[in-house]
This record gives sequence, C-alpha cells and structure tokens, in this order.
Amino acid sequence: MPLEIDGAMGEGGGQVLRVSTALSAILGTPIRIQNIRVKRSPPGLRPQHKTAVEALSRMSNASVEGLRVGSTSLSFTPEGLEGGHFSFDTGTAGSISLVLQSLLPVMAFSRAPSRVEVRGGTNNPFAPAVDYLEEVLLPTVSSMGLPASLHLVRRGFYPRGGGIVVAEVDPVERLQPITLTEFQNVKEVSGVAYSARLPCHIVDRMAQSARRTLEAAAYPNVKMRLECLQPNDKGCAVNPGTGILLFAKIQPRGVIGSDSLGELGKPAEEVGHEAASTLIEQLAPRAPVDKFLGDQLIPYMALASGTSVLRVSELTLHAVTCMAVSTLVTGSRFTMVGSLGSSAIITCGGRDQSR
Repeated sequence: MPLEIDGAMGEGGGQVLRVSTALSAILGTPIRIQNIRVKRSPPGLRPQHKTAVEALSRMSNASVEGLRVGSTSLSFTPEGLEGGHFSFDTGTAGSISLVLQSLLPVMAFSRAPSRVEVRGGTNNPFAPAVDYLEEVLLPTVSSMGLPASLHLVRRGFYPRGGGIVVAEVDPVERLQPITLTEFQNVKEVSGVAYSARLPCHIVDRMAQSARRTLEAAAYPNVKMRLECLQPNDKGCAVNPGTGILLFAKIQPRGVIGSDSLGELGKPAEEVGHEAASTLIEQLAPRAPVDKFLGDQLIPYMALASGTSVLRVSELTLHAVTCMAVSTLVTGSRFTMVGSLGSSAIITCGGRDQSR
C-alpha cells in the first residue's frame, strides 16, 4: 500500500509535492498525495510541478497516475534511481530552481553521475533564484559531502521563460551531517545586479541603492557585479527582466542571501533597497542560516548519516511543513527550539540513507 500524504498539510503548497516525491524516489517508497495545492489559486499541479514530477519519474523509473496540470491527487511508485543525462522543460516561465530543489537530492543518490538541463524561469517571484542555489545552497550541501555544480546558460523571465540551467552531480554513498549554528561576523557582502533587454543605467541604480542601504547599516565595501545583457549578447533572456541578488559570507562559515525582482513601475532604487533591507533583516538575528535556506536543507538533514543542527534566522511555515513531510516519508525526527517568525534551532537525527 502506498504511503498516504495530505497535500494540504502545513503551508499546503507545492513544497509538499516536491519534497514527498523526491524522498519517495530516493527511498523507493510508493506514495499517494491528495489535496495538492488546494489552498492555492488555481489549485492543483502547475506546469513546473508537473515538470518536476516528470523528471523524478524518469530518474527513478516511476509509474505515475494523475500527472496533469490542475490535478489535485497523484500516485508515485518508483522502481530505482538512474544516473545519466536528462533534459526537462517547464514550457513556461515556471521556476527552474523549484524543479532543481526536487532533483538535486535524488541526483545525490543515483547509481551514476547525472547531468540535467532544465528550461524555464531563472528569476521568479515566490521562488529562489538560480543564483541563490549556486551561491548559497550548493556550497552548504557540499559541506555534507555532495559534489554538485550549476551553470546558468541563459536567464529566463516571465512570461516566456526560456532560461537554461545545467546541473551536474556526482552521487555520494552517504550524506554527512551538518552543523551550522555559529555566527561570529560578516566576512564580506557581494552581489549581482542584472538586466536583459533594458537600459544599463537600471543595474547601476539598483547596485548604488543597495550599497547605500548596506553602508548605512554598517556593511561597507560591497562587491557588486553588473550584468547588462542586450539581444546580441550570449545568454540574453528572451523577455526583458531585471533584479538584484545579495550574499553575505559569515564567519566561521555560512552564506546569507536575499534578492529582489524589478517590475513595471517599480523604480530601480526601490529594487536595490528592498534586497538590501531583506539581507539586513536576515543578518540581524546573527544566525548562519537564512530563512530561505532553512527549509531547503531539511530533506538533506533527514537523509544524512548523523545528527544535524541548524540555527536559522527565522523559522518559517515552509520549514515546519518540510519537516513534517520529511518525517512522514523517512521516519527521521526533528526537534525545534524557537517559534514561528523567530530565530530557532533545528535538530535532526538522519536516517543514514545509503546509495
């Protein structure tokens, strides 16, 4: 009998689907998910969710029922993980990062090295930017013994998407536990202000605004990279788009990230200030794991070969939901010291999953 999962648990979004199917593929546990995204409008699977499950089914030789846009129930029965080369397309500006969030832990436990190309949106509202995965998530999971890399070939923005990202992972025998609790100081702050098919003064203004905001909060000497791509440039997006990402390296280790997207009618100065203000807010609790990374690390902690401990800048409903799903599928146990909306310590005894 498949393991029954209520897709409406916790925050009730696509995360329940992504985490449960990824862990199902790794463990070889059949699952059935009901009430998928019933708290969202529109409910059910969206194109990026469908792409993620299709990708997982190919990588785990799974049989799937209910895999269509709008479906609120799905059965997923994996047969065994495979490595190799794969290519997937959301067909829209659906988030590449959310697809990769499902695939990366699965690639870690595949039978052979994997190379995956995903097409869609690289910088989306309500989803981590691909740059965030590259600068924050991957360096963190590398400390758990997972060798992985991302290559941003082309950015993709709403509505057409068209972004291209290539991920490569060498499988591991086991994931090592992680402890990230100490915050001594901020070693450096860096970032990238980017645009496509727009005047280059926009990236300058975003970067200057972010610098001013950070300097006013006693974070000087911000290292900014400016990326202004035009139609003839390699890697230029098919739609106009702009945004900024900021990263703070923490001593002794850790990276805190933030970002902000430009939109029609939103001044470049506001975009830069918004990203900087979010970074300052995430640094204030003096925790080495930001609220965005906290929930992304939960599945890795559940699979690791020992006890992992994180101090997060803010405990979110996303993280609590991810812990509930991970416990349900893997049997790993999480404990939390702290409350929603505040800094917290998360501890997990991993299941010592092996390839």
